Amino acid sequence: MKKWMIFVVCLFIFPLNVNAVSTSAQAAILLDQDSNRILYSKNMDTVRSVASISKIMTGILAVESGKMDRTVTINDVVLRAYGSGIYVKVGERLKLRDLVYGLMLRSGNDAALAIADYVSGDVDKFVEMMNAKAKEIGMKNTTFHNPSGLDEEEEVGNYSTAYDMALLMSYAMKNEDFKKIVGTKKYTLKTNKNNYIWYNKNKLLQTYQYATGGKTGYTQKARRTLVSTATKGNVNLIAVTLNDGNDFQDHKNLHEYGFHNFESYFVLKKGNLKIAKENYYSGDTLYIDRNIRIALQPSEKDAVHINYKLEKKDDYKNGDQVGIVELFLGDEKISDIPIKIRIEKNNNYYRKSLWDKIKGWFTP
Repeated sequence: MKKWMIFVVCLFIFPLNVNAVSTSAQAAILLDQDSNRILYSKNMDTVRSVASISKIMTGILAVESGKMDRTVTINDVVLRAYGSGIYVKVGERLKLRDLVYGLMLRSGNDAALAIADYVSGDVDKFVEMMNAKAKEIGMKNTTFHNPSGLDEEEEVGNYSTAYDMALLMSYAMKNEDFKKIVGTKKYTLKTNKNNYIWYNKNKLLQTYQYATGGKTGYTQKARRTLVSTATKGNVNLIAVTLNDGNDFQDHKNLHEYGFHNFESYFVLKKGNLKIAKENYYSGDTLYIDRNIRIALQPSEKDAVHINYKLEKKDDYKNGDQVGIVELFLGDEKISDIPIKIRIEKNNNYYRKSLWDKIKGWFTP
């Protein structure tokens, strides 16, 4: 049985008034990227085919693979692709990074297959990785069947919700490499078989001054889907719309609604944590690896508070998660932020397992 220690800290924040917003989407959400607080929603948990915004998952898995600067030789897996593509050829050589640019800027279905095959050695295994990562992130209503989002011909398609896709984008945008790629307007590439110039299909990057990234999608079944991110000052937003014929304008309206009616409040600074009366992990250092901020409506009068929730672990390594910071707005839990641990050198002996200690006695 896990043993927990809970420490409560209250932070009272009182802000003003909020205006309404609407969209023509069948499902939509506006999310505070920093806290994952829902700022607007419409049928956000309705499960639908999500088309090519599925490629956000394919892209972040590629980035996290550690293989981005390795050379990929295109094989015949790309011959299975149809629909939008970057039109790479069998025998063509390019970096995995280049394929991810083609995936995210041009929505290349051939790039999706090539990435999946290279990262995991098999497209089906890659799909298993997609679903495992979805579970890890907390996407409870999502099922991936392919790396592209196609739901036509023999493809089953990928099913998710506006909320789950916003969670995915929030997770992915915390990776600087991914963030740079989806925010790129133009990418040029020369390979052994072709020269490419790719322009980002996300028109918001060209038409909306606060846009920072996103991913478009379309199939006959899913209709138009769109994920976009925008930043103004300290406010970082994520918008998702599913089946929206006026998506680009709706996303501008959603982001403007967010920027006009919400402010980002600082809650906790990235770095070492000092938790009053906590002594179980004394000698080692507890920390969080990102700042904690929350967007608040100026009309709200609820209190923000945080709980430090620590698990009593007998054995742990550097960087292990040993608890969470729970962020609340009133009675509503907004998000969990991992608390990690750094083992200090002068405390290593006491944090080793009994078996490690015994082995140490006989090691010269």
